[in-house]
Amino acid sequence: MVQVCLNGPRGAADGTAVPLTPESMAQAAAEAVAAGATDIHVHPKTPCGRDSLSPRVVAATLEAIRARVSVPVGVTTGAWAEPDPTARLARVRGWTVLPDHASVNWHEPGAEEIAAALIDLGVGVEAGIWSGTDAAARFAVSPLGPKVLRVLAEVTDTDTAEISARTLLAELGPTHGRPVLLHGEDAGAWPVLRLAGRLGLATRVGLEDTLLLPDGRRALSNGQLVAEGLLQYGWARRSS
Repeated sequence: MVQVCLNGPRGAADGTAVPLTPESMAQAAAEAVAAGATDIHVHPKTPCGRDSLSPRVVAATLEAIRARVSVPVGVTTGAWAEPDPTARLARVRGWTVLPDHASVNWHEPGAEEIAAALIDLGVGVEAGIWSGTDAAARFAVSPLGPKVLRVLAEVTDTDTAEISARTLLAELGPTHGRPVLLHGEDAGAWPVLRLAGRLGLATRVGLEDTLLLPDGRRALSNGQLVAEGLLQYGWARRSS
């Protein structure tokens, strides 16, 4: 599986290719799916471009994307969108249109409560386990571990990303038997994607994780990144 991550916390300063409105996210999703993406991760945005967990904002984003594509669509629950854990939980419980899945960063305060609420709502949980945090250790003893949809192994190191990725996978261990999606960011995005290909793991690519193609050129769209990502992923698997 290659998931597309359409925008992340990026904003207008990151270039016009980054989709910030429901309509532009829907168009980007359609292009990415046409290029081969089989799953979508998106950060719903307020009109001023800020990440939001507001039921109204989440609903508008999901409805726009689902009008264009039929693959699963997931959203973030990152603490930067709502720093207060109690308020964040209330936002999630107030969603009127539900995503197929949502990422929960296991190192953030209130993560297990958010995950439990999502599971109660019938929403799949992507357990975000970031390198350089204690998330892997927390997840290893979590009673919710066997109930998540998958583990989102996120390599935040950009200098020695492949080494950090292997370390993170070792820390994760058996992951309660749940599948793993491995990805990196910025300078680490392409090395980690190729590693995922060699290991036969799911991965993701998109303007959230990198603005650049492997040769350093600026990516023109999420669709272009997905097309290149599939080539890199497949090449890595063939060469392993």
